[in-house]
Formats: sequence, C-alpha cells, structure tokens
Amino acid sequence: RCVEVFYIYFHAGRVEEPYVSITKKRQMPKDGYSEEVEKEVGQAEGKLCTHRSAFSRASVIQAFLGSAPQLTLQLYICVLQQEITAARSVFMVLSLLSIVYGALRCNILAIKIKYDDYDISVKPAAYLCIFMWRSFEIATRVIVLVLFSSVLQIWTLPVVLVNFFVFFFYPWILFWQSKSPFPENIEKALSRVGTTIVLCLLTFLYAGINMFCWSAVQVKLNDPDLINKSQNWYRLTVYYMLRFIENAFLLLMWYIYKTDIYLYVCAPLLVLQLLIGYCMAILFMLVFYQFCHPCKKLFSSSITEGLLSCFKFLCFVCKPPKSTRVTDKAELKSSENADGSQSSNKTTDSQNGNRHQSVSSNA
Repeated sequence: RCVEVFYIYFHAGRVEEPYVSITKKRQMPKDGYSEEVEKEVGQAEGKLCTHRSAFSRASVIQAFLGSAPQLTLQLYICVLQQEITAARSVFMVLSLLSIVYGALRCNILAIKIKYDDYDISVKPAAYLCIFMWRSFEIATRVIVLVLFSSVLQIWTLPVVLVNFFVFFFYPWILFWQSKSPFPENIEKALSRVGTTIVLCLLTFLYAGINMFCWSAVQVKLNDPDLINKSQNWYRLTVYYMLRFIENAFLLLMWYIYKTDIYLYVCAPLLVLQLLIGYCMAILFMLVFYQFCHPCKKLFSSSITEGLLSCFKFLCFVCKPPKSTRVTDKAELKSSENADGSQSSNKTTDSQNGNRHQSVSSNA
C-alpha cells in the first residue's frame, strides 16, 4: 500500500483521468440551515482516500493488539527489576504514543462513520482534548493493571479474561437478542464460515480496545455497516462508572497486598494520583463532547443532559418502589391511630375514675 500510495501521488495530474465521481456532502447546520455541496473526486484521489482509511484502521489494530500488551509487559518488568533503562523508557514512551494515536484515530473514524453525510473538519482543540483524554485514560489503566499483577499474579489472568470475554460476547449477545438474520453482505467472496471468522476478529479487536479504554466505535452486528451510529450516553456513563470502580478495587487490592519492592513508594499518594488521573481523563472527555466535538450541533441532547438523565435513572433504580413506601406510610398511620386510640381509652378511663372518686367523696 505504501508503494502504491507514493506511485499514485507522484504520478497524479500528469495524465488526464478518464472519469471522475461526484460526491455530495452536507455542511454543518448554521442557524438551522444545512447546505449541500457537490465535489468532484478523481480516480487518484479516491484511491488515496481508500489507502488512508486502511492506514487508520491498521494503526488502531497495531496500537491495541501490539503496543498495548508491549507497554504493559515492559512496565511490569521495570517494576519487578526496580530500574528503568534509557532504551526501555524510550520504547515505553513510543508504545504509549502509539496507543494514544490509535485511540485518537478510533475517535476520528467513529465520527466520520456516524456522520458520513456531512463535511467534517476537526479543529486542533478537538485533537488536543482527545489526546489528553486518551493519554490519562490509557496511562492510568496500564499502571493499575501492572501494580495489581505485580502483587497478585495468580488473579491477573482471571481479571484479564473476565474483561476480555465480557466485551467479546457483548455484541454477540445483543445480536442474538435482536433475532436478526446472519449478516451476509460483508464481502461477496466470503462464505458463511469466512464471514463468521471476520466478525469474530472484529469483536476480538473491539474487546482488545475496551480492555484499555472506551471504544468510540461501537460494534453492532445486526447493522449493515456493523457499526452503531447512535450516540448512547447511557452506555458511555455505565462504562466509565464500572471502570472507575474496577480501578479503585484493583488499587485497593494492591495497597493491601503490596510487597517490599514498594517500600520506598508512598502508596496512598500513588493511589490518589491514579484516581485523579482517571478523573482528569473523564474531564477532558466531557470537554470534548460538550465544546470541541465537530458535530455537536447534530446532537439531540448534550452530554451534560445525557449524564444527568443517566444519573436520574440510576437514582430512580436505586430508590425503593412506591408500593413499599405506601405500605410503610399505612403502617405508620395505623400505628399512630392505635396509639391515639390507646391514649383516648386511657383518658376516658382516667375521666371515669375521677368521676367515681368524686361520687364517693360526695357520698
């Protein structure tokens, strides 16, 4: 692909192309009005766009199936050996940048897939917010996993497998619940077995991404494009709440069972820094979706409204049902009435006693 890209780029414009294709893109709505713009795309430009999309997807695959395990392993070795060499630090920084770049490309791909009909231009502020968001999220997640695995090696594999299989089977469970027919239009040359293998590889990549950070591209197997194009704030909120709780629990286990290699480490301060770092990632994510998203004008609701509705729903779920509250109130009223009747009986008895005493005294 690289050779073909350079060949097309340096030979573009020398020979007149036999035909061009016309694409129609809508601009972002301004004052409630959206204008449609036509653009001619030549053969060379179309091939270059295809190769660029392939490079973007390859960077995502390389980041989460190559650089993420490599960074985790290198940091684990550094913790056990209690030293960081110059070469290893350089490779860890490059691996972290590779993962962050893959996550950034994943965000941009999700935006372009969901809003394919619009002419999208991502501003530098959006790139900066995504970079900071993904850097804090991935760095804190890798450090938490390394700290936990350094003191509880036996429980590392169950934690990793539970995370992986939950995200691997989640798209398949939604697909089976929808009772949709098996997708046949992925590739005409593929058989049913080949299509199943491709879908398994797609969900494998999806699970690998969600192991370390939120996957902006949500897999939906019953959709023709295999991508969920709706903006689901509830799923985003649940993911970050559960991931924060999991990170806090793993850090608590590390704090309880830490060994002598962490003798000169201030454990409470490190735990606090990691939790604050993950909160910083969530903060940059909120800033991106609220102010810097290139398609925020197309949102049916802002992320703050979505989060508020999600929290209200969770609070409503946590509250006891009305029937129990009504029965409780009825029991309270009945007890109050019983107490009132008992007190009234006592007063009448006392009044009768006073009358008998007065009659006896008069006699």
